[in-house]
Amino acid sequence: MLRENRLTFYTSKEIEPKGWLVSQLKIQAEGLSGNLDKVWPDVRDSRWIGGVREGWERVPYWLDGFIPLAYLLKDEDLIDRAKKYINAIIEGQKEDGWICPCNDNERGRYDLWALFLILKVLVLYHDCSGDERIEDVVYKALANLKRHVAGTTLFNWGMSRWFEALIPIYWMYRRREEEWLLRLARTLYAQGMNYKALYDNWDDMEPRAEWTFQTHVVNAAMAIKSEALMSQALKKEMDADEFAEKMYSLLMEYHGMATMHFTGDECFAGNSPIHGTELCSVAEAMYSYEKIFEVTGKTKWLDRLENLAFNAFPATNSEDMWTHQYVQMTNQIECSRFKNRPIFYTNGHEANLFGLEPNYGCCTANFNQAWPKFALSTFAHNEKGIYSAVIAPAKLNTRINGVNVSIECITDYPFKNKVTYVLKAEEKTRFTFGIRIPLCVESATVEGKAVEMGAMHEITREWHEDTVEVVFEFKPKLVERPNDMFCLWYGPLLFALPIKEEWVGYEYTRDNVERKYPYCDYEVLPRSKWNYAFASKDFKVSINGIKDRPFSRNKPPVVISAEMYEINWGYEEGYDNVCRETPLSREPIGGKVEMILIPYGCSNLRMTEMPLLT
Repeated sequence: MLRENRLTFYTSKEIEPKGWLVSQLKIQAEGLSGNLDKVWPDVRDSRWIGGVREGWERVPYWLDGFIPLAYLLKDEDLIDRAKKYINAIIEGQKEDGWICPCNDNERGRYDLWALFLILKVLVLYHDCSGDERIEDVVYKALANLKRHVAGTTLFNWGMSRWFEALIPIYWMYRRREEEWLLRLARTLYAQGMNYKALYDNWDDMEPRAEWTFQTHVVNAAMAIKSEALMSQALKKEMDADEFAEKMYSLLMEYHGMATMHFTGDECFAGNSPIHGTELCSVAEAMYSYEKIFEVTGKTKWLDRLENLAFNAFPATNSEDMWTHQYVQMTNQIECSRFKNRPIFYTNGHEANLFGLEPNYGCCTANFNQAWPKFALSTFAHNEKGIYSAVIAPAKLNTRINGVNVSIECITDYPFKNKVTYVLKAEEKTRFTFGIRIPLCVESATVEGKAVEMGAMHEITREWHEDTVEVVFEFKPKLVERPNDMFCLWYGPLLFALPIKEEWVGYEYTRDNVERKYPYCDYEVLPRSKWNYAFASKDFKVSINGIKDRPFSRNKPPVVISAEMYEINWGYEEGYDNVCRETPLSREPIGGKVEMILIPYGCSNLRMTEMPLLT
């Protein structure tokens, strides 16, 4: 028996992004994500489509975001290019169900992580396109997987990420209730890395300059959802939220960042603002939180999802989304090649550059999933009704009680504090409409009445042509960080002191991969002072409105004016491109000065964690 989700997100067939969200998706489509199959050999010439380049995770990673992007935008060119890859992958499936691009004698050495990933992609493609071929393709591949793991146990990345296979397994079980599918899920659970045992006896509180599967930040970002997913197929019922909350809490306590994510460069890196986190980990944590919410219905996971979507994720991409960093730092005063040993524990000299594939190419392919899947998380449903999950401008077109219903969320949230829902039903029909109230707000009203924060506010009534107004109250507040440092939050947005910057591009070819404008590599150099501290707890908020790019460095939608002191901060010993973890001195240099802070997600060079001198 498979335990069902508390809530299920709608698909691209029902959801239409609007406002700033559709603008962000169009920026992605016009940037690297929408052109990767034209410019990057590992996708353009992949073994997945009969070429000679990488035949493992990179094409599946890219498709995992490219497919929903194409269908959400209803872009026929993107859809046709996605179909080209799906057709080639289906045509490459062997008679016995094996689907990955390797020779038969290589199967035992082929890391099954790529199989789990491509099956997730095929399921997603079916949900977007309705392609009737997919069910049989996935069924045959899962039957082959059952036979394969009977004689060749999981290893390496497949062992670390076994739980990703549960998504296609459950999808198939809902179509064909065959018990062997749930037995396969339990077999993978037994063969895969035991994260529950690892975190019940956790001893990775301190960062270590060593690379391990157990402390790899992307594995951790994925694994947060492992027990929640597995709880659906276990014979003994368990709390689907308990392990996820424990793992998240431990990571945040010992490796937490101001962005409400955790460090890993590339393995756990402590809570220092001058160590970083990998872009893949941000995208995967977002997906994990989406899945945990579906299973548990607990809205805190959507609060955490929004923390990343509005802050950490856009900050690690250039605003045109043609380049990205492998590693972002909270206090990031310069992005340049390290001349000697990198500040990072296990990443290389170019990990914090903006570029095509700085440090390693996994993020080049994997960052694509974050915004499209975020858009798919705007509305969810269960037997009671329809729920507004993450808050972003989008329109839902669906049927409930046999009646066509549309619900449009009209908002500039997170940059403004008002949300309007316009509900239209072909004829009067009764159902529950749930509105998520974020935990980050000071107070909230729905239809003029105060409601609980951090909860799903439900309205059950007969709907026809209705408008529901929601208003949040945001207040700037300083949040304490380690070493007596502070960061500034305003509602769902983290703010940072931007540093004037100069972008220096480098066009070259390495390992037969060309970097040229606009997807060349960039160093980003500081051209203003960054050595400041907060001088008071008084802040002034100014709303500018959203321009062409929601996360614009030069035209941020909202800014905060703050009183600050210049201080003697200094560089980390042995570096001229990294600030000290804590300042040399907290004594003010001169009087107070007024500085403008911008949303963290709009920044490239920035100071985020700073002392408070009052």
